[in-house]
Amino acid sequence: MEQVSLKIGERLKEIRNTRQLTLDDVAELTGVSKPMLGQIERGQSSPTINILWKISTGLKIPLSFFCKQEEAEYTVAGLDGENAITEENGGMRAYPLFPFDPMRNVEVFYIEFDAGVRHNSLPHVTGVEEYVFLVQGVLKMVIGGKEVLLQEKQSIRFRADVSHGYHNASEKACTAYNVIFYPNN
Repeated sequence: MEQVSLKIGERLKEIRNTRQLTLDDVAELTGVSKPMLGQIERGQSSPTINILWKISTGLKIPLSFFCKQEEAEYTVAGLDGENAITEENGGMRAYPLFPFDPMRNVEVFYIEFDAGVRHNSLPHVTGVEEYVFLVQGVLKMVIGGKEVLLQEKQSIRFRADVSHGYHNASEKACTAYNVIFYPNN
């Protein structure tokens, strides 16, 4: 987990320096405190997914920027426990398969939800779309206040610039692929 925290901190510092922003500037843009941002940059704190969403939304960058790998001719992706982003006391695990690529404006996650887990996501930047492909289980989604029930092997596409949530109301784990498309700048 320490390696992930260091990587996240390096990426935050990289984007902050590239944009010539102070920690105060980033705190104002994201709503995350300056001390917390400093701890994240130094790798002393492992931020929750909600904190990362606040940072990525405030800086208008994709969440997976923090987990970006080196580019190669081709990429074979798999579940890497080292890079898993956990939330809801470990009951939700998001594995970045293909982190954000500015040439493609897309990122891909594999997500596991334990039985009963409920996760609410902050709105993304304007124009972002999400595609959720439910592989196993049943997933109740709340998108802009409306409930949609996904059954195994069903998919949904929605504008993700509104509040949205994921709830595994069943007694079994469920898994999904999540593809996030960002608008062209």
